[in-house]
Amino acid sequence: MRAEAWLFAICAMFFLLVAPAYWFITYDWTGTSALTMTFLLMLLVAFFLGFHARRMEPRPEDRNEAEISDGAGELGFFPPYSWWPLWSAATLGIIVFGTAMAAWWLLIIGFGLGSLALCGWIYEYYVGEHAH
Repeated sequence: MRAEAWLFAICAMFFLLVAPAYWFITYDWTGTSALTMTFLLMLLVAFFLGFHARRMEPRPEDRNEAEISDGAGELGFFPPYSWWPLWSAATLGIIVFGTAMAAWWLLIIGFGLGSLALCGWIYEYYVGEHAH
C-alpha cells in the first residue's frame, strides 16, 4: 500500500500547485473550490493508505526482495454473468421517469419492481445455477 499512498500524495501535491494557479488565471471560485477539495480528498486518501501501510505486513508488491510466486494464489471471487443489474437499472429508469413526469403511480410500480430486482441481485448466489 505504500506505492498507492505515494501515488495519491503526488496527485495531492499536483492539485495543491494547480489550485492557486487556476485562481490567478481565471478568478473563478467554483473551479478553485473544486480543485482545493480535490487536493484535500487526495491528501486524506494518501494519509489513510500511508497509515495502514505502516501498520500492516507488507504485501509482495511492496517488498523489493519478493518473488513473482509470492503473489500467487487465489485472487478472490469473480461472479459470472448476471441479468439482475439490467433489471435494477431498468427499474431505476422507471423511477426516474415517474419522478420527472410526476406520475406517482409509475413511481410506486418502479419501487415495487426495484425491490424485487434488488432482492434478486442480492440473493442470486443462494438459488439457481450459481448457488453456493
